[in-house]
This record gives sequence, structure tokens and C-alpha cells, in this order.
Amino acid sequence: MRSSCALLVLLVCCIWGFVSADVYFHNPRGSNNRLDEASRNRANGNRLFDSQNNDRGGYNVGSVYYYAGSKVQLEWTNQHSCKGDNNHCELIIQYMCHDLLRDGTSTNQIPENPTQCSEYDCNTDYRYGMHESYDYYMNCKLRKRNEALFTADQKLKSGATSTRQNAAATRRAYECAEERDHYPYWHPTPWRDVVVMTNEASRCPYYETESENVKPRWTCVMPFDVMQIEMHGQTGVIPNNKEDCEAFRWPANHPNGTYGVWTESPAHGTAPPACRETERTRDNHLGNGADGFPNTYTWTMPEHIHEHCALRIRYNISTGDYDGWNTDASSNTVVTRKRVFGQKKKFLTDDCQAVDLSSRFGFENCSEAADRGYVLTNNPVVELFAGTSVSLRLAVNTAQFGRTFQDRSHTFAIRRRPSALAGATIHNVNVRGKRGNIVQVYPAVEYDFVPNSLQLSKDDYVHFQWTGSNTNPDNNDGQGRAGSDRSNVVLQSEQVYDEGTQAFYTDVSKYGHWGRSYPKHLSDVQLLGLTTEDLTTLAILNTHQYGGEMSELDDAGTYFDLGPRKVTQAGVFHYMSTRNNNFSNRSQKGKLISREQLMASDAIGWNGGNFSLSGKSTGVYIERGVLNDLHRFSMEEWTIEQTRVKLAQQNQQLPEGDGFGSDVLVLYPKDKVTVGDSRFQMKIELESGHDVAVYRTSSDNYATWQKLEAEVHDGVVEFATDRGGVYVTRTSKNIGMIVGISVGCGAFVLLVVGSALYFKKHPETSTSLINSANRTKRALQGRV
Repeated sequence: MRSSCALLVLLVCCIWGFVSADVYFHNPRGSNNRLDEASRNRANGNRLFDSQNNDRGGYNVGSVYYYAGSKVQLEWTNQHSCKGDNNHCELIIQYMCHDLLRDGTSTNQIPENPTQCSEYDCNTDYRYGMHESYDYYMNCKLRKRNEALFTADQKLKSGATSTRQNAAATRRAYECAEERDHYPYWHPTPWRDVVVMTNEASRCPYYETESENVKPRWTCVMPFDVMQIEMHGQTGVIPNNKEDCEAFRWPANHPNGTYGVWTESPAHGTAPPACRETERTRDNHLGNGADGFPNTYTWTMPEHIHEHCALRIRYNISTGDYDGWNTDASSNTVVTRKRVFGQKKKFLTDDCQAVDLSSRFGFENCSEAADRGYVLTNNPVVELFAGTSVSLRLAVNTAQFGRTFQDRSHTFAIRRRPSALAGATIHNVNVRGKRGNIVQVYPAVEYDFVPNSLQLSKDDYVHFQWTGSNTNPDNNDGQGRAGSDRSNVVLQSEQVYDEGTQAFYTDVSKYGHWGRSYPKHLSDVQLLGLTTEDLTTLAILNTHQYGGEMSELDDAGTYFDLGPRKVTQAGVFHYMSTRNNNFSNRSQKGKLISREQLMASDAIGWNGGNFSLSGKSTGVYIERGVLNDLHRFSMEEWTIEQTRVKLAQQNQQLPEGDGFGSDVLVLYPKDKVTVGDSRFQMKIELESGHDVAVYRTSSDNYATWQKLEAEVHDGVVEFATDRGGVYVTRTSKNIGMIVGISVGCGAFVLLVVGSALYFKKHPETSTSLINSANRTKRALQGRV
């Protein structure tokens, strides 16, 4: 078991980073260990977990709920690069739920000693915030650390609370340091995987099969009273593998000692995590991604109904100076090099540090590399040019040459949706950010709606909900009561001057204009078809306060929940918050794009994936390896009439046919996305016709229609393609029936012609048949 555990480490130990590279959740609100401090800095960086982040980050406590199956856009910032050459990057998002999980009411760290807790039970002392439980931490502290891990020259303690990044085993609530610093972890954890985003998508099959979502874990179990009482004060004594566990007893060598039991912990029993490429971000930039928009992942909330949940993101970066993925404990040792007497640059042996830096930097052997200072140690001095005095000291910390950063949300609930919403698509619209200008809130962000631009279909549901705090620093800039977060939603006024081409709005109705800072009067507002009552509630929060001064929403609460509302109106709607939208200082605006037709979208890369229109099999189905990079796909249906109008604007026509098998399907991106000759599958659910032809054209000008090979199975036409575009299914007369009738008619004609020729040559046969037919006719008439 020890060797298999070491193999697992070989595959995962490289995914940690070197430089200071904070990560922060913005939606849901990441705590960064904050509770409700009115100070710029958090009060206690060890309160719940080890973030490795700046003390200034995080948002004060505020909880929300989501309906199971609804869509939530997760947003974060990470300080250093992903999907680049500067380092290897992994982003891992997980969640957990349990009855005792809580934010707490004190910024103090939950005690390790039960005597310091109410009723001698820290698990139930609600003054303290708690994610992982006391029992979980005790198992971690008493368990031996994995000695197969690469630790460089760091001096670790014996327990799993000590890692290269946390050699002193500093406690952060009940978090297990070894689990925090490594993924996938080899012992049981309460965390369930949501998604893994990696620079190396070829590792996705490994992450999917090794995830605790689907694969059980094993651990050496001792009775809890033995761990708490008899092992009190110990660390790193319980074995971490089967062989040693079954031979272990406490006290050691005691004839009546308690034996360890190697025990299986079942998998979480949920689907494997999604796995895909990371999106590009650059170094030294704690902000938006390469396209100017936030880093996001759309999470469909699981059917894990619970009132006490938390979400975490871990950002793991590793240096490219050595092969961390295949470096283990055998590389920890530095062998003493013996110089050749009288020769400064010569050595008796090539044995030196086991971490291979020589081949990476073009040295003949490791001795030459070491002589020039190219060794993995703290702050080495390297000689840039052989035989010169040009030397530079490098800022290297082996505890951070492979590093994990982390943020976690405040608590949230996952609730069962009402029966009236069964099967409906629900989109959550939240608010990120906190009060203050961009410098005062950094590394948090100013206010914005999440998603900032949301595409949805009529008959979908939108759930407006947000939370905030009354204890932001009082001197932070903003409108209304000092220190307070408030938001509202009002439709903006209409456009008043020419601006841009407005090509986006050629076939949709536009409501409001993003360039306006004044709201439209409520008596004339149309927004998704919402009622006047709902529009009033969104604007003045009248169901969430009991009178008072409301011009800047001061007397409303920090939390707002409209509940899911059905979208009954198509159009593009531009809205803002009157309190926080302060032109030239800060902007809080959003856009809702509602269409008559169904829409769907997803980001898919090398690992493949599927997505389809709600309630239909119409969709895109991509096998692993068909793509070599992450692509953002979107798909929508057009009616036949919509399509005719669009084509007429370009003086183009639909391909020939008698009818249509379905609405027109449009897929973006329109250009080729596959590797080489690879193709992916598309399916279109047919409304009519069994014999259809599928045609494709580009959405640029609809000039050329290409007929594709397609097959129909159970009312669905399937075909392969290597790109997006406009796809039309045309019906025609039933070719099979036509062929059958033609063949039958041909056979009948041949029969008639052949009979005539035969009877002409044999007239006696014809006379005999006629006489026989007459006798039969008379006989039948008599019987009738």
C-alpha cells in the first residue's frame, strides 16, 4: 500500500506554486477568513483555513441559497498566470455540506482543546466558525504524513498537519494541511469535487477516475476515545497504509493495546468532476482574464439538499525549473560533493542534488550545475558565466517552490425547488463586490451584477438575490449610510443619441441603454415581463424594509431575495443600481438578453463534453481528443421565419426542399475548431419527416449551402461536423416509397406485356381460361 500511495503522489505532487499568487472568490462572496470586521485587514488569517492570501482580501459574512439544478456563475481572480509558459497552473473547485458547518460569531480560531469549548464539545460550540470537524482534524494530526512526498530541504514533522508549505504544522481551525496541499488526496475528506481546470488537459482522465466523488478512500481507524484521551499530545503515530495499520496497536507492544482497522470510506457517490483547460490569465494581474471579462465557471447546483454548505477554490502553481510531476522523496537528499585537490572546478563524483536542474539548463552534469549554484535551495547564488565573478542571488523559497492558495465562501444553502419549478431552467443573478473605490476594496472588487450579461430564453426563470454587509470600513467611498452594502435593479432610460452601429439589436427589441445613468419611470418599464409589483420590489426593495429613509436604500436590509420569476418577454434589457452607479467613479450595470428561441452554451476542450437545448436531444456531442484547446460554444434555435428574414437581408435563400424537419439550429463559433480531420457529432430533434437532408452555411453571409451526410434514428437526425454555423433540415418526398411504387409499376407492365405475347402464340390457352372464368362466375351467382 505504501508503494501505491507513493505512486499517487508522483502524479500529483507538482501542482503547487512558488510566487505570491493570491486567489479570491467574488461570487459567491469569498471570506478569505473574514467574518464581519470593520477594518481593511481581516482580524484572523487562521480562523477557518490557510489561504496564503493578503490580509486585505475577502468580503464580510453574508449567506444566500440556491435551488438545486439552478445555474450559478462562479467568479474569481488569481494573481498569477494560468495557461502560459511561466508556470503550471491548476484550479480546483469543491464544496461540502454538513449539519455543523457554520460561519460563527467570533473571529477567534476554534480551539483544539475541548475544555475551552462549551459543553466540552467544540463541534457544537456555535461561537466559532467551523468547516472541517474536530474529529477530522484529530485523524489528520495523529496520522503519519506521506513520506513519499518531495519536501526539498524543508524539515517536516511526523504528522499529516506538516507539509513542505507548512513545515511547522501551524493549525488553521480543523483543516488538514496535507489534504489542502495535494489533490486528489488519498484519505477520506468531506470535500466533493465540482471542477478541475488544468494546464494539462491530458490529466483529466486521471482526475476523473481518482476523484473521491467516484473512488473510495481508505484510512486506519482507531476508536475516537483512544485518539482523544490515550493519544492526547501525540502527532503522526497512526499509520497511513494497510500493512502498517493492521500491525499497529496503542499503546505500542501492549498485550491489551487497541489495534488499528484498515477501513474503506465510500465514495461520495456523485458524478466525476468536470475537467477542462484553464483560461488564460497573466502574471502580476489580480483582475479579469484575457478577453477583458472575469474568470468564470457556471455551476449547476447539485441535488444535495442542505442548509449548511461552503465552497472552496484552490489555486495551485508550480515552477518549470524541474519536473515536479515526477519528483518524489528520493529527490530530497543533497549528496556532499568532493572537490579534486587543487582544482577548484573539478569533482570526484557526479553525485549531487537529486533534483535534476543540470539538463534543464544545459550543463554537462549535476556537478557542473551545482558548482555554478544551480541547486534547489533557499536563495541560491548563481554564477551566470563560467569563470567570471558575475553572480546573482535568486529569490527562491523551497517551501513555496510549489504552492497552494485558497479561498472559501461563507455558508450557503442548497434547497429543493418548488414543484411548480420542476424541470425549469433557473438562472441566478447576484451582486459581487463591496463598498469603496477600487483602491479601498482591492484585492476585492467594486459592485457589479453576476452575470454581468446573461442570455436566457423565454419561459426560463431568473432569480434575483444578493447579500452584503453593514460593517465595511466607514471611510470607504460610496453612497448612503457609511459602511453599508445595498443594491437595487431599475431599467435604464432609452438611448438619446446615435452611438455605434447597433447591429446587435437588428432583430431584437431593445429596452434601456447602457450609456444612460437615469432610470426609466416605473409606469413605463418593461423588464422580462415581470409584474409591476416585482419591478417595484426590485427598485425600492419595499418588501425588505419597514419604512424609513429609502432614497439611498439605507433602511433596507443587506439581504435581498425576489425569488425565481418566469421570463415571459423577449428583448435586450439594460439595468443598473441607482445607489452604486456613480458615473466616472463606479458602474453597477447589467444586461439581460432574452430570446424567443431556446439557447444553450458550454466551454469544452480536449477532454470533450456534451450540451443540449433544454428538454431536447438537440445538441453537441464531442469526444475526448477532438479539440486541442478550450472553446466556448453557444447554440440557439431560429424559427423558419426568422431565418428567412436574416437571409433576405443578405439576398440569400434557404436550400431546396419540400418542408422543414425542425427549426434552424445555429452553433458558434462558426469556424473550424477540431484537430486535423476530427469531427464532433450534432443531433437535431425532428418535428416532422423521416427522410431529411441536413445543410450547413456560415453565419457570415449564408452564401453557400453544403449538404452533409446524415442519419435519422428515432426521430433525431445525427451528423458529423468540424465547425459551427447555420444548420437546416429540409424534408422531401419519401424516396423509399417512390422507388417501391416505381419498381411495382415496372413489374406490372412487364407482366401485362409478357401475358399478351404468350396468349398471342397460344390462343387455345386463352380460350380455355376464358371458358373457365365464365363457369366460375355462373356458379358463384347461383350460390348468391
